[in-house]
Amino acid sequence: MLIALIAKDKKGALQTRKDNRQAHLDYIAATGVVTMAGPLLDAAGEMCGSLVLLEVADMAAAQAWADSDPYAKAGLFDSVELKAWKKVVG
Repeated sequence: MLIALIAKDKKGALQTRKDNRQAHLDYIAATGVVTMAGPLLDAAGEMCGSLVLLEVADMAAAQAWADSDPYAKAGLFDSVELKAWKKVVG
């Protein structure tokens, strides 16, 4: 099952993102369920959120992955949305 994780950072949390970025990237590598990922950018080109595509068994597995993400544990996100996704192009 493909799941899109769309997270928006709390205002003023860029340093929290930077401080936890390596742990987040290590988590992505270690878990092996991320097919594509990258930061969302604001009008100034600064990181302000995340888009992560997960390939997992079900929505519960996606939620567990999201809850264990170092960014989430650091309190970076204002909101996190998990949506089932269907790949059509690419």
